[in-house]
Amino acid sequence: MTKKNQQLIDRLADEARHGRISRRGFMNTAIAAGLTATTATGLWTSKAQAQPKSGGHFRWGLHDGNTGDTHDPGTYLTRTMIFLAHTHRSYLTMINGDGSLGPDLADEWSASEDASEWTFEITPNAGFHFAGRAVTANDVVASLNHHRGDDSTSAAKALLSDVTDITAESDTTVKVTLSGGNADFPWLMTDYHLAICPANDDGTIDWQSGDGSGPYKIDDGEMGVGFTLSRHDGWHREGAYFDSVEIITLNDPNARQTALVTGDVDAVSLIELKTMALLQRDPNITIHNIPSAGAITLPMFCDTAPFDNPDVRNALKLAMNRDEIIEKIAFGAATKGNDFHHSPAQPFWPEDIPQREYDPDQAKSLLAKAGAEGLTVSLSTADSVYAGAVDMAVLYAEQAKAAGININVVREPNDGYYSDVWLKKPFCLVSWGARPTPDVMYTLAYKDDAAWNESHWQNERFNELLLQAKAELDEGLRSEMYREMAMLAKDDGGTIIPFFNNFVYANRANVGTPENLAASWECDGARAASRWWFNS
Repeated sequence: MTKKNQQLIDRLADEARHGRISRRGFMNTAIAAGLTATTATGLWTSKAQAQPKSGGHFRWGLHDGNTGDTHDPGTYLTRTMIFLAHTHRSYLTMINGDGSLGPDLADEWSASEDASEWTFEITPNAGFHFAGRAVTANDVVASLNHHRGDDSTSAAKALLSDVTDITAESDTTVKVTLSGGNADFPWLMTDYHLAICPANDDGTIDWQSGDGSGPYKIDDGEMGVGFTLSRHDGWHREGAYFDSVEIITLNDPNARQTALVTGDVDAVSLIELKTMALLQRDPNITIHNIPSAGAITLPMFCDTAPFDNPDVRNALKLAMNRDEIIEKIAFGAATKGNDFHHSPAQPFWPEDIPQREYDPDQAKSLLAKAGAEGLTVSLSTADSVYAGAVDMAVLYAEQAKAAGININVVREPNDGYYSDVWLKKPFCLVSWGARPTPDVMYTLAYKDDAAWNESHWQNERFNELLLQAKAELDEGLRSEMYREMAMLAKDDGGTIIPFFNNFVYANRANVGTPENLAASWECDGARAASRWWFNS
């Protein structure tokens, strides 16, 4: 490229950055200056999207929604429920695009010296959509208490098990007292269950109406089908650039991808990885491939035969060729797992733990030791769990044959998978969203009494370390504890973790996105509706 053409490209980039040129004009001029269509598209994406613009109707196709979903935060489970919650409700804190912790309803927070008492100052600028009043400390108290108590069935109950008291010190000040220190407590407040709803007079919350204080208010909708929302003029933070948002449940991967290609939707939460390379050649589509702490897991009920024998569990772990699965199913868009739910994307990563490799001979030996030669098990899965989930289960079954293991792959219905299969059937395939710290992940899925202890694993030493680590303010000591916990989960636990999946999703090229996209959930931490915009 000549110096003159480079100067032209630089000027074009500046024009795009400040919104002074259309996409068509940019592309035509850039190609004339010597850029390929692919390069010009990438430059437009990185420069033109830098300046948010208001307006338009954003249509968002999501890959996981059921007719049995509800507005009760304690039951949030599917992607539709989670993404809808981040669109119409607020939390005390939020994960920013760069992975840092930022404010949502809480302007600021502080802790006592031992981190056993946390105080949150609530912004006076937040208001509910339907209740027509400001969000107060009482709403926060009632919303957090919704997940506590003996009668609570909330999946977030385990996260708040150390909370001994929550009080409203004033209309805008909330104090949370813990039984011990927890340095990660403000991070816990980003958990998608802990949405803030209006308080009723009796201390319960009004979750049934779908009221919230988030960037968009619900106008109409049906679980498992979709929702229409409009901008909340009283939104208390930046963003909410679209005039309106339409969330559409598209569980079928072909229907979802076709809708994106034809322009029937502006973005989708998950694409078929086997067609990723093809989609990347389409100048009208932008692909995002974001490494995350999200994981694909295969939990085995440790209290149910044959998985109640640790030798059988380890044999099944050794019978999986993770490298082949990442290559053929994830198409490289993943980080290899090691059978403990602690990701390199989280702090305190124990990088020195030896990687478990495919070893069918060792698996055979363990099965012989357990008296389980010729083992046969059933593995449940569904297309909605992950792009290629069924294919992955079939490939794993082929790999396991070398160890003398017969895996019967059961293809379950997409609708109701997480209510009818997960936590119900003793061996299944699950997709976990990213959690910000190992404490949050272990508390939700490995703690002995956690509602989502998906493998029914009980390990006294692990639970002892979990309590110690969250209260330990010395990061060196805390790191040592998490390493020991990882080893216990790897060698004794009931969960196979093939990989930590990248979040691979896409949008039409006229959709603008920030430079940094949060890795906590797909679609910019589930906040695409409030953080993205239309370029034209």
